[in-house]
Amino acid sequence: MAYVAVKGGSEAIEESIKRLTFERIHTQQVLEIDAIMAGMQGMIDQVMSESSLYSELLAALAIKQAQGNMEEAVFLLRAHRSTLPRNYYTRVIETDNMFVERRISASFKDIPGGQILGASYDYTHRLMDFNLLSESKEAMQKWLLEYEQESQRSSGAITLQSLPKVVAFLQKEGLFPTYEEDQTEPLDVTKRSVQFPTTRSERLQILTRGQTGAVTSLGYAAIRGYGSVHPTVGELRVGKLPLTVAYPMDQTNDEENDFYIGQIKVTEVESFIPITTKNEKNEEEIEFEIGYGICYGQNETKAIAMSILDQALENGNQDYPTHDEEFILMHIDSVESTGFISHLKLPHYVTFQSKLDSVRKIKKGTDQHEK
Repeated sequence: MAYVAVKGGSEAIEESIKRLTFERIHTQQVLEIDAIMAGMQGMIDQVMSESSLYSELLAALAIKQAQGNMEEAVFLLRAHRSTLPRNYYTRVIETDNMFVERRISASFKDIPGGQILGASYDYTHRLMDFNLLSESKEAMQKWLLEYEQESQRSSGAITLQSLPKVVAFLQKEGLFPTYEEDQTEPLDVTKRSVQFPTTRSERLQILTRGQTGAVTSLGYAAIRGYGSVHPTVGELRVGKLPLTVAYPMDQTNDEENDFYIGQIKVTEVESFIPITTKNEKNEEEIEFEIGYGICYGQNETKAIAMSILDQALENGNQDYPTHDEEFILMHIDSVESTGFISHLKLPHYVTFQSKLDSVRKIKKGTDQHEK
């Protein structure tokens, strides 16, 4: 099957779309949605986070349609999200009630409830596993059976729900300040244009929707010297949170009558960041502030980087670009940034010819002057 070059705008576009379909299916191998959901969890988590739409099925569909192109998959899912109605708002979720799958602290060796390593590539050797080339379903089933039997023998009495937060114990010791609960209604950046200066609720929402690579790179830059932040991860959690909505006919707003509608998997990070302050005697002291990060799925690097940028933006500093909220928030959005860069591929004939004519006139005038 050959590609036929054609003239004419609409016809050329139609042929381009046909060629795109050909590139996706010419091997005649059907990529099942279930296979993407089963084996591409990291990619699904990233797409859901950047799209701010929690649906593994739709994320897998977007990945298939985009042929694994992450920015295109996010664009597709973000566009679909804009068409969906908002029928209900869930209750505020208390992350203390997370059903924990992974929980670590880089600040303390022993934490209340213990460290739970869970599933992570952090402890693996980064070597290619060529056995995966010949992996079979039978081998999977055998391994899973052995793992299940081993888990049943070694399971203890650990309660994975409602594990205490590390910062709560430090607050009891008076090492961290205790804040009153903020009852301010958060602003939704998907329903109103962002205006600077922003509120923390806006910043957190933009950061959690931010492109994973961009958030990570800028968080790294803040540590390297383009910011005044160097955190220690106080606690990192990966787990599932229950979602409930109020019973619409209940006038008492009693949470006992709420409907449970499902759960979401998230990564949550609280970073401890030292700052220097002066006491009443004008003596320098070290205190700690908390940077916060949370995003859909298991996306730990992004959540840590988000916590760094959260604290940097909370304490703006004109000396560092990573403390500039407009610089950070306007450049990490996946659809915004990739869309603007991609628009450069569109025709710019008129503007470029105008610049070219100006150059020609200048060149012509210079040549005549030299003669």
